[in-house]
Amino acid sequence: MTEMQEFFRAAGSKGGKLGGKKGGRARAKSLSPAKRKAIAKKAAAASAKVRTAKARAKRKERA
Repeated sequence: MTEMQEFFRAAGSKGGKLGGKKGGRARAKSLSPAKRKAIAKKAAAASAKVRTAKARAKRKERA
């Protein structure tokens, strides 16, 4: 491994530890309950859409 690769590997591992551990909690704390609910609804709808599409594709394969 070159000196430059070692430098960037070390810098990258430090950067990931700075905000990653508290990011989600800090964001949730700063949002209002209504905004959190809206975000959760949007995520649930997207997840359901993906599940539905996968189920349809699976049924289509069997037919």
